[in-house]
Formats: sequence, C-alpha cells, structure tokens
Amino acid sequence: MCTTCGCGTDKIRLDGKALQQHESIGNLSHQRAHNTIDAHYHSHAPGMHPERMVKIERDILAKNNQYANRNRHYLCAHGIFSLNLVSSPGSGKTSLLVKTIRALQETHNQPLAVIEGDQQTDHDAARIRATNVPTIQINTGKGCHLDAHMIAQAIQQLELQNDSLLFIENVGNLVCPASFDLGEAHKVVILSVTEGEDKPLKYPDMFRAADLMLLNKCDLLPHLTFDADLAIKYAQRINPALQVIKISATGGEGMPQWLDWITAGCRKTFITKHLPSR
Repeated sequence: MCTTCGCGTDKIRLDGKALQQHESIGNLSHQRAHNTIDAHYHSHAPGMHPERMVKIERDILAKNNQYANRNRHYLCAHGIFSLNLVSSPGSGKTSLLVKTIRALQETHNQPLAVIEGDQQTDHDAARIRATNVPTIQINTGKGCHLDAHMIAQAIQQLELQNDSLLFIENVGNLVCPASFDLGEAHKVVILSVTEGEDKPLKYPDMFRAADLMLLNKCDLLPHLTFDADLAIKYAQRINPALQVIKISATGGEGMPQWLDWITAGCRKTFITKHLPSR
C-alpha cells in the first residue's frame, strides 16, 4: 500500500479536470486513509492498532476490486482487449508504446485507445496523441498508481469502440500498481537492460502479478554488463508462468513476437465475446 493512495480530491486530474476520488478508496475520507497508510509505513499515527490498519487497507483494496470487476465485465462484454503496462520510471515504456501503436496501425484495422497515467504533466499523453489515437491523461498528483475507479471514469470519457484494444500506461512504479487490479486482461511488466538483473527479486509482487515481461532496450546489451539470461531466470523464479520477450523499441528486436502476442489476445477476446451463451 502506498503513502497517499492517490486519495486527495484536489490532486487527481483526468485530462486536466479534477477527479473525485473518495469512491476510489472505498468511501474512506482522505485524512482517514492517509493516516492509516502513513501509520503502516512511517508510524505517523502510533495510536492506530495494527489490526485496524490491516482492516482499512483491505477495505481500500476490496472497494478497488469492485470497480475492477465492473471494468472487466464492461470490457469483456464489448470485446475490448486491455493491457496494463507497468514499469519503473525510465524503462522506455512510452517509447515502446508509441512504436507498438504505429506498428499496429500499419498492419491492423482494430481501433486503439490509451489511458496515460503520470503524477504530473501530459508530456507522454502528447506523444501518444501524435499517433492520432484517442488518449486520456490521468494525473495522480502525489498518488503513485492508477486505480480502478480512475479507469472507470476514463473509459466513460473515451467512449471505447467495440472489439478494440486499450492500453493503460500506469504510473512508473514497481510497488503499488501490483496490488491494484484495474480490470485489465493482463499486466505487462517492462524491465529495461539499463536496470539491475535483480529487479524481479527486489519487487516480486509486480513480476508475480504480470503475465508477460518485456525486456526492453536490448539493442544496448553489447554496451552493458547486464546479464539478460539472469534477469529472466530471476523473473521466472518469482513467476514460473511468466512469458518473456526480449525487445527493443529502437532496433525493432522482438517487435513481431510482441505484436503477435497482442493479436492473439485480441482474437481470444473477440471469440469469447461472441461465444453463444449457455
């Protein structure tokens, strides 16, 4: 659980407009949630009993999961394949997303949309909008992750098309986004070769929650001492079912495999939507 949980009503913004966030933390007041989580990490509220803190944290996640389930039901019912892209800052997540969108636009007719999460600025959203893909920017202020209520409001504003593809680029952080289900089909964790091989061991919850790891910036491997095989070994030690694609947004390595993985997910979502009900 993070320090502020993004619960400040005057700090979360959806495309520049203030977003009401009390609902996203389970109708807990800003101060109550802030004190609770601070107590857990920084002992700012020493009078709070540990069992009480655990209960409120569970309430927060339970409320988030209710929204996530609604999001998932909506997305599945409309044949929308959704991916939650997560990473630490500087992994090349936005560059890879832009490259992916442009590649899909050349080979697919499927509608695309993006929800972009950052604490401040709309710089990354501007890069995505340059591809002419509908994009919503969520600025979380001090919050270090997106939550399912934010995504629900963004989905409503985007007016997503049926049988489309939705990318959610989460705030750069390998801790809290692991705990917050957004209703996505898959979490895709991006690890760059400019980081440490032991990132999966240091942040196991994220790699355990992900279904795919993209090992990015592989064009730089000849210039680094990064051991790609060891990084993959560590990641699959945490999550033996984790699929891995070595990729480079700059050089193009791994892009065909990544696009094939997306295409397969879109096809599965489409087929599931059109299965006859029993």
